[in-house]
Amino acid sequence: MRERVRRLRGKSLKAIPTLSIERAKIVTDTYKGYCDKVSIPVLRALALKDICEKKTICINNDELIVGERGPKPKAVPTYPELCCHTLEDFRVIDSREKTFFKVDKEAFRVQEEEIIPYWQGKSMRDKILNAMTEEWKTCYGDGIFTEFMEQRGPGHTAGDKKIFTRGFLEVIDLIDKELEKLDYVNDMDAYDKGEELKAMRIAAEAVITFAKRHSALAREMAEKESDKRRKAELYKIAEVCDRVPAHRPETFWEAVQGYWFIHLTVITELNPWDAFTPGRFDQHLYPIYKKDVEENNLAREDAEELLQCLWVKFNNQPAPPKVGITLKESGTYTDFANINSGGLTADGEDGVNDVTYLVLDVIDEMRLLQPSSNIQLTEKNPDEFIERACKIIRKGWGQPSVFNADMVVKELMRQGKSLEDARTSGTTGCVEAGSFGKEAYILTGYFNLVKILEITLNNGLDPRTGRHIGIETGNAAEFKNFDELIEAYKKQVHHFIDIKIRGNNVIERLYMKHMPVPFLSLLVDDCISKGKDYNGGGARYNSNYIQGVGIGTLTDSLASIKFNVFDKNKITMEELLEALKEDFKGREPLRQMLLNKTPKYGNDDDYADDIMRVCFDIFFNEVDGRDTVRGGKYRIDMLPTTCHVYFGEVTGATADGRKAGVTQSEGISPVGGADKYGPTSVVKSASKMNHENTGGTLLNQKFTPSLLQGEQGIKNLRSLIRAYFKMGGHHIQFNVISRDTLLKAQENPEAYKDLIVRVAGYSDYFCDLGRALQDEIINRTEQENF
Repeated sequence: MRERVRRLRGKSLKAIPTLSIERAKIVTDTYKGYCDKVSIPVLRALALKDICEKKTICINNDELIVGERGPKPKAVPTYPELCCHTLEDFRVIDSREKTFFKVDKEAFRVQEEEIIPYWQGKSMRDKILNAMTEEWKTCYGDGIFTEFMEQRGPGHTAGDKKIFTRGFLEVIDLIDKELEKLDYVNDMDAYDKGEELKAMRIAAEAVITFAKRHSALAREMAEKESDKRRKAELYKIAEVCDRVPAHRPETFWEAVQGYWFIHLTVITELNPWDAFTPGRFDQHLYPIYKKDVEENNLAREDAEELLQCLWVKFNNQPAPPKVGITLKESGTYTDFANINSGGLTADGEDGVNDVTYLVLDVIDEMRLLQPSSNIQLTEKNPDEFIERACKIIRKGWGQPSVFNADMVVKELMRQGKSLEDARTSGTTGCVEAGSFGKEAYILTGYFNLVKILEITLNNGLDPRTGRHIGIETGNAAEFKNFDELIEAYKKQVHHFIDIKIRGNNVIERLYMKHMPVPFLSLLVDDCISKGKDYNGGGARYNSNYIQGVGIGTLTDSLASIKFNVFDKNKITMEELLEALKEDFKGREPLRQMLLNKTPKYGNDDDYADDIMRVCFDIFFNEVDGRDTVRGGKYRIDMLPTTCHVYFGEVTGATADGRKAGVTQSEGISPVGGADKYGPTSVVKSASKMNHENTGGTLLNQKFTPSLLQGEQGIKNLRSLIRAYFKMGGHHIQFNVISRDTLLKAQENPEAYKDLIVRVAGYSDYFCDLGRALQDEIINRTEQENF
């Protein structure tokens, strides 16, 4: 790491997250000036244009890659058109201990005097809550499910090679040709297409303007700079920003900078779930890198420095502030841009190249929370590739995660993607698979699988609130066999999925009508050719996902009921229900029996694992294949972010011995401590799930550092990952840290401020996590042997 990068990294780590009111003020002024005077797509484009022309820009000392979402590093804008924060929200955001953003007096004043008076009742959050049924609101408030679009826009997409092979002047030419082809006589949608295309054109011009403002600033700074080296760098920055993204990049520097302007514009236009990801980054950059190196225009060390500077830029962009349930489902600064490396080429060959190893080196050296990183591993990739990644994993900060590229292809082809589109795809966010540059694959919220069982056991009643939010499926004490319980559970899942999807369909319509994203639409096939917005079904492929949470806890609970109540008659259902109602008070021997003398998922025990498959199939069959408003289909993922903590808080005691309020299992991982026979048994159990029927599953494992020592440790880890993927697993990631270290960090956080752990589909500073989430990570099974 060169000294320049060391300084930039240090400044990024020390920067205090602040809230910037600038974007909110610009957007509000645009709406005041143009609302009801132009179409909504054009209005949205004009808002972006005004931001790109008026927002404060900066070029920081030492930077080679330039551009910030806010006026300075870690200054994050708000999005009042999505969620108009109250002044109380601002006070909480400013003062909370975790994921805070400092809010100055001017921001409070502008919010009170300008933003709230205009946006109150008009934001998407207000529109959504006003449009939802009381039934939906009750389920949402009681923790049956969450809603992603309540405070953030639709997201989870990634770019493909076109962002590195064409400039926006070319994009404007494409738009103009589509405008010329519009038939206003015979095409009844011509007007709507025309307005969307006009909006896209304005958005394309806006990003060029944004870049050229940086070019002008760099040139102005260069003229005042006394240091000759920095003067030359600033002139070079001016030259690069003048060319990209208006023109296709010709050099490695231009490719990296051009992508960064595109990234910033996506996350400035709206606040999507999953900050825009550059797709198969190493494969996209490789032709430009190879040409630069062969022509002696670029040394490997200089390319590495440019990527390191890009990593700092990612780290300067924390996710905008969230409040309420939305914070609970994703309580982190991470904005979920995820760099893919390796995998397959479009023709199905090994996709690893020189830039792949360059990216791995940068991941290793920078050790930053953002961007997230992963390797896409196929059987065709060399062992050298996975072993290099394993050596980074062994250092214990949770990156990179590992994905089965062959399974991702199968998942996407099952959903109807072409073979080439599937091969050139990958994963974004936490673990979610999608067709890069061609798909809108939108997460719609988490679904509390364990809570549904609790309601089933109480005949539709939520014992926490006393409300009948489910349907009556019978008195559980009178069930004659396990099949009757499963049938009742299935009916409850159907009931709540119907409520969730009914709400989703309304929310999707609201976003289609009120919140198009003309700039993001430029990046995704086939929005331009259709004249249709990304949020309106313009993408080639459209998928909606509901994420199942708690399958480990659910499986163990049902296994306990089957084993102890119906098969072994150790306890009656009535006695069990009473114990759950009382949170096992005075029944500790019973709780220990449920915890320790019952089959558990994660031990390669078909008794429990077969029940896991039943649970998975119930969820899959209720969701998969349902139609979406955008012309796509519903699919499922199995991941929690931090929602397993929140869902645990609203769920009472469960039949696996878990007490009320305790965090549920995360992802498809076993309940912490329930897996007794090492990681091999865990992956065997997890592989019994049909991963091909998902768009992503998340498996966490925690190893002691000694387990991965030496070359043999690396080979063992490689073999475990390869074996899991051969059995059909989608994803696996690792914490390599001892329980003792985590306990010390929990008790003495000041001494462990830099300790990074893998949480769910992302890494975070351990001391920035809430106590319940820290406890969950501590209590994950510590694997000491393979």
